[in-house]
Amino acid sequence: MPETLRLSADPDGIARAAALLRAGGLVAFPTETVYGLGGDAADDRAVARIFEAKGRPRFNPLIAHVADLAMAERLAVFDDWARAVAAAFWPGPLTLVLPLRADAGLSPLVTAELPTVAIRLPAHPVAQALLRAFGGPLAAPSANPSGKVSPTRAEHVVEGLSGRIEAVVDGGACAVGVESTILGLDGAPALLRPGGVPVEALEALLGAIATGGDAKKPNAPGQLASHYAPGAAVRLNAVAVHPGEVRLGFGPGAADLNLSPAGDLVQAAANLFHMLRQADALAGPGGTIAVAPVPEAGLGRAINDRLRRAAAPRG
Repeated sequence: MPETLRLSADPDGIARAAALLRAGGLVAFPTETVYGLGGDAADDRAVARIFEAKGRPRFNPLIAHVADLAMAERLAVFDDWARAVAAAFWPGPLTLVLPLRADAGLSPLVTAELPTVAIRLPAHPVAQALLRAFGGPLAAPSANPSGKVSPTRAEHVVEGLSGRIEAVVDGGACAVGVESTILGLDGAPALLRPGGVPVEALEALLGAIATGGDAKKPNAPGQLASHYAPGAAVRLNAVAVHPGEVRLGFGPGAADLNLSPAGDLVQAAANLFHMLRQADALAGPGGTIAVAPVPEAGLGRAINDRLRRAAAPRG
């Protein structure tokens, strides 16, 4: 394949990206969370190429990104609760897992042949423009090799996937920086992945939400035990630094890199994946990244989820 194109996020770039997608190509694009690797969700070959480009296990389902609620309702069964959640949080960094419609027309690879589908309506204007120009749902996991650090800038996509995909639309840095929250609504509400919408906000609408998901049989992305991993080892809740370690800080104090010197969880989430990449480069082969404690509340829950998976033993 020729070198991956880097397209501008202007009308010409969007039109070219949509044409590539209609031809079965793969195009990375920005969302408010991370860059997604888009392919036609109805095209078996395009979706298979997403798995191939990422080296992603086929049993791990994908998120279908949609342009509006009407498109979402053509894919999944929405009850009153699902519509209430969508009205409160869409467009935005929330994915809903809902019963799949029999006539949805999605490739079975998108759902990993499950009876449910994960759907998201992103808020990023570039993502919205591309979805409208394409005119259908796009399967779009994070645009990085499977299990590695997620991309929050176009250059991160190029570093990981250049030559494996047709293009990336450069929309600058992603504002949220961690992936969408995934909420299961195919039964009792269940948190399947913490993310850009804090669980506290969901519970204010729905009441207490149980935690669901299975790393061995995922029903949504982001549930594998080892994920988001840099090359270096990751040591969590490090209050002191061992000789030779790279310190990734949070809050006041000396650090090689700091997610947020002010202790701001929103800033920390936005910086997480970019700084993990920077820390990995500083640590070098065989090195270790020592990560300061991050509060387990609000966006901190999503940050810590990503850090725990980054630090998990790798298969």
